[in-house]
Amino acid sequence: MQKGPALESSDAEAMSSKPRHPTLVVERGAAGVLILRLGGDWSVSSALPATASVEEEIAGEPAVTRLAIDASAIGAWGSALPVFLRGVQHIADRYHLALDTEGAPVGVRKLLALAAAVPPRGAALSAPERGFLARVGERALHVHDEVLGFLTFLGETIVAFGALLRGRARYRRAELALIIQEAGPRALPIVSLISFLVGLILAFVGAIQLARFGAQIYIADLVGLAMAREMGAIMTGIIMAGRTGAAFAAQLGTMQVNQEIDAFRTLGIAPAEFLVLPRVLALVLMMPVLTIYSILVGIAGGLIVSVGLFDLTLVQYWEETVASLTLTQFAVGLTKSVVFGVLVAVAGCREGMRAAGSAAAVGDAATAAVVTGIVSIVVADGIFAVVLNALGF
Repeated sequence: MQKGPALESSDAEAMSSKPRHPTLVVERGAAGVLILRLGGDWSVSSALPATASVEEEIAGEPAVTRLAIDASAIGAWGSALPVFLRGVQHIADRYHLALDTEGAPVGVRKLLALAAAVPPRGAALSAPERGFLARVGERALHVHDEVLGFLTFLGETIVAFGALLRGRARYRRAELALIIQEAGPRALPIVSLISFLVGLILAFVGAIQLARFGAQIYIADLVGLAMAREMGAIMTGIIMAGRTGAAFAAQLGTMQVNQEIDAFRTLGIAPAEFLVLPRVLALVLMMPVLTIYSILVGIAGGLIVSVGLFDLTLVQYWEETVASLTLTQFAVGLTKSVVFGVLVAVAGCREGMRAAGSAAAVGDAATAAVVTGIVSIVVADGIFAVVLNALGF
């Protein structure tokens, strides 16, 4: 039986090579020191001790001022050990205790120092509260930058139109035709629906009041003047802001994020001529056409209500509409439509070319284009109302 001792020696080596479970023993030291004695092999596959026991010891001993790590009994260790000590660090920070990691392995100490040097994602330093004047100043500077940026972009667009009038603008005429088709004929269904409903609503609301005086005949005047001067151009402009302006912003925003616009500048091609000019020109050409169509469809909607509900004949409605409308009323509406078209196109293109960073910026640019376009239309219409009233129109 000479192999007995050899077998016993190999069994002992096998037992010693097996991984040991990680252990944690919390001991109270002198002068308010809490010692954390760690042992065993610390790997991600092992069941790690809970840090709750450390927190319980701290809560039960108010005199504790410092935590000390003793890892002399640790064998093999992996990422589980620094993760555990990072949790201990959070507990120490919560209770305002010092953490002594001199007893931990050198590699663990380096990992903990690296983790402490990089703040967690999303963490932001709390800035001191700014005063009222500081907030007003920041807002004023922001408005100044926005106005300056808009005027700069508008100036570049005007320069591009000047190059167009001189026959020197560089843009693709085939692309202009495609944009005109997208902004014109393909917008007819939604313009038809909205204009018809607006005319119908105007006629119905106006007729309820006019019927009290037996003046239903003036429904034609109300609908015709409202559609020709205001609602035709405004509703068409709002539709184009939500449909075409957002599309412009998304297209140019995608090109900006993909650095295609920077490539145009590198090649010596002005983006204002190659990208902005066709889009502004397409809306300037299509907005008056769509506005005339919107006016006619809105008058047709008023006709349905007047003839169907308020006993007006088709001839009466037509004659009253022709008598109330003049070329001046149509000219006012068409002038507004051209201005609204420019505002929508400029807003969409500018917001698109300002997009930067990621795909989320494209969606933000489309949203900003719609909001800016609609607000610009309403503000411009208010200015038109004041100016036209001063001129006697």
